[in-house]
Amino acid sequence: MKILSAKQIKEADKISLEKQDISSTELMERAASLVFEEIHKRLEGAQIPVKIFCGIGNNGGDGLVIGRQLLEAGYEVTIYVVNYSDQRSKDFLVNYDRIKNLTTKWPVLLKSEADFPEISYGDFVVDAIFGVGLNRPLVDWVANLVKHINKSGAFVLSIDLPSGLMADAPVEDKESIVKANYTITFQAPKLAFYLPETAGFVGDLQILDIGLDKEYLQQAPAVANLISRPEAKALYKPRQRFTHKGTYGHALIIGGSYGKIGSVCLTATGALRAGAGLVTIYAPKCGYEILQTTLPEAMVITDPHMEILTNIEYDIDPDVIGLGVGIGTKEETIEAMKNLLKGNKKPMVIDADGLNILSKNADLLNILPEGTILTPHPKELERLIGAWKNDFEKLEKVKRLAAKHEFIILIKGTYTFTVTPDDLFINTTGNPGMATAGSGDVLTGILTALIGQGYEPLRATILGVYLHGKAGDIAAEKLSYEGVVAGDIARHTGAAIFDLFETQLNNT
Repeated sequence: MKILSAKQIKEADKISLEKQDISSTELMERAASLVFEEIHKRLEGAQIPVKIFCGIGNNGGDGLVIGRQLLEAGYEVTIYVVNYSDQRSKDFLVNYDRIKNLTTKWPVLLKSEADFPEISYGDFVVDAIFGVGLNRPLVDWVANLVKHINKSGAFVLSIDLPSGLMADAPVEDKESIVKANYTITFQAPKLAFYLPETAGFVGDLQILDIGLDKEYLQQAPAVANLISRPEAKALYKPRQRFTHKGTYGHALIIGGSYGKIGSVCLTATGALRAGAGLVTIYAPKCGYEILQTTLPEAMVITDPHMEILTNIEYDIDPDVIGLGVGIGTKEETIEAMKNLLKGNKKPMVIDADGLNILSKNADLLNILPEGTILTPHPKELERLIGAWKNDFEKLEKVKRLAAKHEFIILIKGTYTFTVTPDDLFINTTGNPGMATAGSGDVLTGILTALIGQGYEPLRATILGVYLHGKAGDIAAEKLSYEGVVAGDIARHTGAAIFDLFETQLNNT
């Protein structure tokens, strides 16, 4: 699913009005009526106080339509108009008059903090103050109204966006954003819904198709693409019957140090569970018995040093290399990694201390193969690109690094972002149970395995991140968020793949 900008949504509105030969008032009625139906479906006629806060633009117009229809359905509704300016949108005025013609209980004008109504814990609040058109900070008394709503404890439903949140730009005062329990947005999701700094204001999200022009929506370039099951399924390539282990690639996993052999074991397990035909682990000598005992499916090559990597040499010809988990940052290991990279042309996935070494030796970035996948967590990312003021600046910095070196870079988090020089993909699987040691090591193994099986790096990354999150979801359903450990994610990777191909096991 595409994420579109505020500007694109406005353009879609305009084109839809022209092609469908309808007025903006009719489009507003259509959109707001769909929201009314969702509210009515949930409230089922319950006589709880419904308090609707309307701005004086088109978002407020939506709120007026919803309020009118709730009144007509017999709900206990009070409508408040947040009168922050003398300017009114045309469609707001049309629907304001319709409310006045329907009932003697006219909307209450709010002009200052002295007008704020009491909002109780049991109230149902509809936030229709600002929508996708907001492009500046709130005036002080309106910001205080937002804080008043947030402090009330009432259930809050925001229309299009939580008021105070901007679709495509950072917000300086996060205290002045409505914290919604539920957001119903129109036609397409907005980027702010998925960024760490702003996603928490959205609550549960519902996207309503309000019938905007399909041709425009299909042709409009996406700000980002959401990846869920349909998109992942389209990327997945089922196995054919007449194949053998060599068909599915040889993955070399390089990592580990004394006390951190578990990390490379998790990575190799992730690779095997994601379908790698062959997995070889290159680790210090101290890991030999552990790895051969724990993971008999993998082959093991050991470094001359007992505790760290010092001389990464091997006589195999892998299809892909996963590098960095648990290797540490000792000088001997840094030199070994430098020597490896100078002679390597194979596709690579680099994680953990491999990234930390790159951040301290930026010249190495220039010799990595194009299409290399970097998988940093937030602190590793900061070491690579420097600090950022907000999530939008972070995205721009990551895009610049990706463009400079033709990398694919992950921004790991609740919604993991896959960043390329040209595109942005946002994963929708995963859960809080995956916030556990070793989870990222498993992801590195999954990505390495998919590249070894012949998936090109971007396709492997998008699909691998999805499968990793889905495996975590399946594990959490059985074990709880708290009960999930990284090994559970690796063990459920096959179940995540099975969910994609369903009845395709007999595909020939």
